[in-house]
Amino acid sequence: MAEYKETHGTKIQNYTTDPDNPLTGQVWFNATDAVLKFQYPANIGAWTRGGNLNTARKRLGGSIGGTQTAALVFGGFADPPPGTNATENYNGTNWTEVNNLSVNVFANAGAGTNTAALGFGGYIPGTGTTNKTESWNGTNWTEVNTLTTARSNLAGAGATNTASLAFGGTPPNTGKTENWNGTNWTEVNDLNTARQNLGSAGTNTSALAFGGGGTAVTELWNGTNWTEVNDLNAPPISGGRGAGTSNTAALAFGGEEGPTGNRSDATQNWNGTNWSTTAPLNDADKEMASAGSNAAALSIGGEAQSITAQTEEWNTGVGGASWVTGGAMNTGRQQLTGFGIASAALAFGGENSGGTAQSLTEIYSGSNWTEVNNANQARKGAGGVGSTTAGLIFGGDPAPSGQTETWNGTNWTEVNDMNTARQYMGAAGIQTGALAFGGYSSSPTNVTENWNGTNWTEVNDLNTSRFALCGAGNTNTAALAFGGDSSPKAVTELWNGTNWTEVNDLNTGRERMGGDGTSTSALGFGGNPNPGGRTESWNGTNWTEVADMIASTDNAGSAGLNNTSGLSFGGDGVGGSAPRTTATEEFISGSITKTISTS
Repeated sequence: MAEYKETHGTKIQNYTTDPDNPLTGQVWFNATDAVLKFQYPANIGAWTRGGNLNTARKRLGGSIGGTQTAALVFGGFADPPPGTNATENYNGTNWTEVNNLSVNVFANAGAGTNTAALGFGGYIPGTGTTNKTESWNGTNWTEVNTLTTARSNLAGAGATNTASLAFGGTPPNTGKTENWNGTNWTEVNDLNTARQNLGSAGTNTSALAFGGGGTAVTELWNGTNWTEVNDLNAPPISGGRGAGTSNTAALAFGGEEGPTGNRSDATQNWNGTNWSTTAPLNDADKEMASAGSNAAALSIGGEAQSITAQTEEWNTGVGGASWVTGGAMNTGRQQLTGFGIASAALAFGGENSGGTAQSLTEIYSGSNWTEVNNANQARKGAGGVGSTTAGLIFGGDPAPSGQTETWNGTNWTEVNDMNTARQYMGAAGIQTGALAFGGYSSSPTNVTENWNGTNWTEVNDLNTSRFALCGAGNTNTAALAFGGDSSPKAVTELWNGTNWTEVNDLNTGRERMGGDGTSTSALGFGGNPNPGGRTESWNGTNWTEVADMIASTDNAGSAGLNNTSGLSFGGDGVGGSAPRTTATEEFISGSITKTISTS
């Protein structure tokens, strides 16, 4: 058997904590935690853009049993006219128009593949709800025997046009289920919860129904009966869609959230027992068509900002970038301060839902938050740098303050104040060498101060005065300032230890965002205004859009090492429209650090 050194070129090394930039496959000993750790590829899922439909539409039918590289869509609500009979075939790259359905229809359902599909139910403009069924042979549609019950906004499942399932729909909301044997529809046992505009996956003998009618209810079909199983994660969804080849492995995505009515970009993965949140759609969308499996799926058309022609492709098992849900904080708050790395972060201060500044401190282990000793002064909008064992906080509100405190892993100690009291500034560095820049005193400022471990000294100013900006950098000689309440909000500046230089702007200007990393490898995420929790990655020269956050958040705390690993925690809905949150999200890209169990 080959030894580790033979395959990797080095022996297993000891580190006080973790190496700064571990290589994929590297193993090391973390002396602080007294454990072996290793770096492995982050084989996570992500949505990417596919080819656009020729006809933009929502509430369309699709070959749910198709694949990511071979799918069919038909009918739908296109404006104008309200209904269409257009049929299109997807080859994994482009959509091609093929022979049409016999009638214009929308809110219809489908099953099968792109060479053997079934379209059924829906609403025919000028006629009303229909029980019409048509069979596709790869070239033409043929009218076949109708559904027993006419309905629209129903769901379908099935791998072929000779064995399919139809369930749910309206009017009125129904749980009726019918089985297709290639010739006739037969009524079988109903859903337990009557509903319409629901998501589905699977076959006529192994199906899944979820959401719809403003519920999160999930039901499993075994070929005879429907059984209620664990619900979708909140909130309840209508108009979401799904993909999957059985009732044990499925994907749910998009829809309309109840009771807000907001379109959703959420994606959830079903493992046969539970739903887990994974990487969101690029655009919040509802009433799409779908096809594929939980490993390789399609979301097609729908209504994003408007009726859309877009296609998104889901893939797992490949390296990518994604936000995933982490452990919840103990206390929800916004305008809090954060520092550290994704697996070992510190959160301080902030403002609770009652509008009161906090002195609370919590430490994140990579899975859970633990309350530790409070700071001496309660405040929000402070700057902060360092680690969970050696940190620094400075400035903040109320006042504004110039007060500075150091953290030794157990307690906070007051040290020398800043020269310019301020709040909502950018920060970079470590406990013994930090940089504070911008912020708000009596007005937006460009003042920069350098901390040498004992005192603050004023150095050269930012080029653009601003507050509510973000900073990145693990030293006071190389830092990045980006975003903030300025005009434009996308301004980015680079600090070389002496001067600030304007470099390439963010793609989306915003303030009150989260960020982490270094001057050459950083992340910026969330903020206001920022639909969809947009995330951008900095490579030392340019910003590139990467996977969106699960929730759109501003005024959150943040931590992270570089542009492949970040943490967002707390905050509130964009514009303060939602209660202070305890939510934590972790950004993963490239590879992940894990502990090797010796038990």
